[in-house]
Amino acid sequence: MTVKAMKSGAVEFLTKPFRDQDLLDAIHQALDRDRVARQKGTEIAELRKCYETTAREREVMVLVVSGMLNKQIAFELGTSEITVKIHRGHVMRKMQAESLAEFG
Repeated sequence: MTVKAMKSGAVEFLTKPFRDQDLLDAIHQALDRDRVARQKGTEIAELRKCYETTAREREVMVLVVSGMLNKQIAFELGTSEITVKIHRGHVMRKMQAESLAEFG
């Protein structure tokens, strides 16, 4: 029964009779764990939002971090240099990076 309860997410398994303080401690422990889990979930969601890019933006950034110049990337992708600069700017803004060095 204890194993089943723990697998279902129980924080503590109290056997009767138990002290009121034991119950309060278990509740505080569960609330602390929940708070940490929610905070991590929020942080992960924020990171995912930063990394949401279009396929073309990802293509551009792969070539940027490989060391290619905008002109070379434009030629490689069959687009204009200004378009490469725009995609690069979008990704930099989404990832809150001010320089290419911040990607490394």
